[in-house]
Amino acid sequence: MGKEKLHINIVVIGHVDSGKSTTTGHLIYKCGGIDKRTIEKFEKEAAEMGKGSFKYAWVLDKLKAERERGITIDISLWKFETSK
Repeated sequence: MGKEKLHINIVVIGHVDSGKSTTTGHLIYKCGGIDKRTIEKFEKEAAEMGKGSFKYAWVLDKLKAERERGITIDISLWKFETSK
């Protein structure tokens, strides 16, 4: 029988505009939860709106209002599996 993977839950809390979505989106990307092509797409779209640094936040911020205003409105839950 194979070794079972460890399951962890992560909760991110912080003040308004402290980078919670950006940090979480970057973590999801680094752990393989989203592909490079999608991040590049977000980077291009964010730059077109003058918000180039928001590419990782957009992993979580899907609503048009969130992207336009640069704030998270809706909560997010992500499940993904790493290769190890």
